[in-house]
Amino acid sequence: MKYTAIVLAGGAGKRMNAKVHKQYLPIGGKPVLYYSLKAFEESEADSIVLVTGAGEIEYCRQEIIETYGLKKIVAIVEGGRERYHSVYEGLKAASGADYVMIHDGARPFLTQEMIARSMKGVQTYQACVLGMPVKDTIKIADENCFAQETPKRSSVWMIQTPQSFSYPLIYDAYEKLIQKGRDATDDAMVLECMTGQKVRLLEGSYQNIKITTPEDLITAEAWLKHMAE
Repeated sequence: MKYTAIVLAGGAGKRMNAKVHKQYLPIGGKPVLYYSLKAFEESEADSIVLVTGAGEIEYCRQEIIETYGLKKIVAIVEGGRERYHSVYEGLKAASGADYVMIHDGARPFLTQEMIARSMKGVQTYQACVLGMPVKDTIKIADENCFAQETPKRSSVWMIQTPQSFSYPLIYDAYEKLIQKGRDATDDAMVLECMTGQKVRLLEGSYQNIKITTPEDLITAEAWLKHMAE
């Protein structure tokens, strides 16, 4: 069985309020993107496809892949306007894989345990995503920002990556999405909407944060310091 990791590094990171895209900002002296690539490099995954922003292929090749000696990256492709366009480009470059693990390059704290859990889970369920039960009460708001519904907290999960799928299943779902001109913010959502396939939730980690705002960088630095102690 061939497993390919698709790592997305095309986000502009507008909420970061920085001139440098969030996936290239340094934490612990290395770019955020380095950590997730390194995790897959050291895992049982067979190969990695890196999806970059417009005009960033050579930067990633020289400043990250060559600088840190990453060997499993078999393709670097330019993403599209929206996340789902980028995932589709990554899927096309991953042709030949039996399973794919789609991961946000801005989630640097991916562990070998999470990757192994994803690889085992996708063999069993064909579609699985990492996540964690929410800690806070969630309110569903109406169009006027009044609380409309309070879902049972035990049934609500915050979804993380990697999201792992049988390659034929997810590729077919994305082809249908693109053909219909629909959009989506989550890979599991694409599969659910386009095929009706159920997606299994697997435990990730509260540490598996996505770097989105300046506050996240502070948290990330604290995690790295704690892990080094």
